[in-house]
Amino acid sequence: MLCFKEVSFSYPGASRPALRKVSLALTPGEFVVVMGPNGSGKSTLTRLGNGLLQPSEGEVVVDGLNTRDPLGLPRVRQKVGLVFQDPDNQMVAGTVEEDIAFGPENLGLPPDEIKQRVEEALATLGITALRKRPPHRLSGGQKQKVALAGILAMKPQYILLDEATAMLDPRSREEVLGLLNFLCRQQKIGILLVTHLPEEALMADRLVILYEGTIWKEGAPEEVFSRPEELLRRGLEAPQTVLLAQRLARRGLNLPHRALRPEELAQALWALARSGP
Repeated sequence: MLCFKEVSFSYPGASRPALRKVSLALTPGEFVVVMGPNGSGKSTLTRLGNGLLQPSEGEVVVDGLNTRDPLGLPRVRQKVGLVFQDPDNQMVAGTVEEDIAFGPENLGLPPDEIKQRVEEALATLGITALRKRPPHRLSGGQKQKVALAGILAMKPQYILLDEATAMLDPRSREEVLGLLNFLCRQQKIGILLVTHLPEEALMADRLVILYEGTIWKEGAPEEVFSRPEELLRRGLEAPQTVLLAQRLARRGLNLPHRALRPEELAQALWALARSGP
């Protein structure tokens, strides 16, 4: 389990802490989405999660390893992969396969195991055909897949993504989100996705809203999005499907409470249409 225990963090010279007394846990096989307005502490949270930053107060513990312990940090960063918004920040080699091999090589693994991990990561992300390509010549979606493959080659238990879909076109975003869902549901990797897109939160098991460095609301997406007017006052919006469902409900259509995703809303409307007046 990845645990944030009463974690606070302040940047030098800042007028207020970036995070204040935040407690949060992520388990293997769980999909958590974190949202919040700019400056709410979302990026800080991800960097604390794998030890890039150290808490001013509290502690971050990964499967019993405290990120404050410098001897345990290499193991923490093997367990907790971090994917940034701009994948170019994570590209370090001349070809895709060399880039993916970088992490396992730093672990000191035997060459045969490194090769196997690279092959598995390429296959899982569906980018085997790109193995000899220079990363800087790839599209944004392809680069983000390479960044994910590099993390997967480390065989992490948790992956933290800081606005990793923000720079992608809709098709690439859908592909990356599908891969994250596969990694979470099939490979039981804990996923924590920071996003500003409310539609992405609908795939989460749990949605966390940060506001001014604290957890303002936490729960299932249908619970958090049930009062969109409260979100709006904090600079956030509910998914369009939620707003549509609420407008239809005010017009007398009895829709299921959990009909938040486009396919669920479409099915609910089709069922109402078939049932007749």
